[in-house]
Amino acid sequence: MANWKLKHCCNHEQIVFLIFLGVCSVVILALWRTVLLMPFKLITVFLHEASHAVACKLTGGHVEGMQIHADEGGATHTRGGVYWFILPAGYLGSSFWGMMLILASTDLITARIAAACLAVALLVVLFVAKNWTLRGLCIGFIIFLVLVWVLQETTKIRILRCHEQLVFCV
Repeated sequence: MANWKLKHCCNHEQIVFLIFLGVCSVVILALWRTVLLMPFKLITVFLHEASHAVACKLTGGHVEGMQIHADEGGATHTRGGVYWFILPAGYLGSSFWGMMLILASTDLITARIAAACLAVALLVVLFVAKNWTLRGLCIGFIIFLVLVWVLQETTKIRILRCHEQLVFCV
């Protein structure tokens, strides 16, 4: 007989985190076709294309450039490398990075490290971007990360002080 009561399953912090992820999922589904989620969809496209670029570099290829378009499309131009490794890396990579950001959001220190790594990656891509949509996305998300970081340090709002995963939920 299955034990569905789960009396000693999770502590308070874990329950709050799971509820928070559930609420984020519902909000994302409700707002999916709105302009509000466009930057987050574009950052997902960025992670997809960046994963192609990383796979290309790992297999000895050269990345000619990367583009992100406002219609949620993108392209990574590569030369050389192992194509059977590069092609699936986009979908696998964006899923991997999403998982890593969610896992990093469970602790304040790892969330800060992940935010800093994302900001550094965005800064690097900002200087090699081939179109203004990607440059604007990089600048916008760097500002967003800095804003959340400043609010987290200076405000008394509990959700920002205790649960920095607000940045990474979406």
